[in-house]
Amino acid sequence: MPRVARGLADGQFYHVLNRGNGRQQVFHNDMDYQSCLDLLDEAKGRYPVTLFAYCLMPNHFHLLVQAEKGEALSRYMQWFMTSHVRRYHRRYGSSGHVWQGRFKSFLVQGDAHLLAVARYIEGNPVRAGLAERSRDWRWSSHGESCGRQKRNLTAMLPISFVEDWGEYVDQPLTAKEQEKIQRSRDRQAPFGTSEWQRKISREMGLESTLKPLGRPRKAQEK
Repeated sequence: MPRVARGLADGQFYHVLNRGNGRQQVFHNDMDYQSCLDLLDEAKGRYPVTLFAYCLMPNHFHLLVQAEKGEALSRYMQWFMTSHVRRYHRRYGSSGHVWQGRFKSFLVQGDAHLLAVARYIEGNPVRAGLAERSRDWRWSSHGESCGRQKRNLTAMLPISFVEDWGEYVDQPLTAKEQEKIQRSRDRQAPFGTSEWQRKISREMGLESTLKPLGRPRKAQEK
């Protein structure tokens, strides 16, 4: 799929992700994971970007962030990923690409859709079969969200959490919920209500992400 021009705007929320080059494993041990978290901690003091949720997986990561200034997200991610690659090569004596090109970022509507994305991110280890419960995976924001860890990497979302966040995250996503988030991820489309999607896509020049894939069908001759 052709690269979609990255839409950047002040104050917007983004679901950000990247994968290891060729889907290779990037995090091999606790030291790798912790080193990445240390970089996220340092990044928050460098750029006006707020982190609300994250999950580090063996060969990819997810972040939910808000950029005070649109261009700050690119600077934040460039510093974070460049710093990580340097540490990785220094530790393993390697060279070349670690990540699969530039990061991907998808706009998220600032309402209950933020909860849906945070839930999707923190529930990733369970869906991947890496943990029985989200709370068992040490390398996500779930411990902070539930008050069991004090890493102070994340901020509270500007909307009300569900009463039992841990139980909510561990409930399987419905097919419809998962399909909608994955469609946003795969199409690089804004994630929100249909009305908001159309509005923000017009403003950010992302209309192509909402169009059906493939060539339009030709009208049948009568």
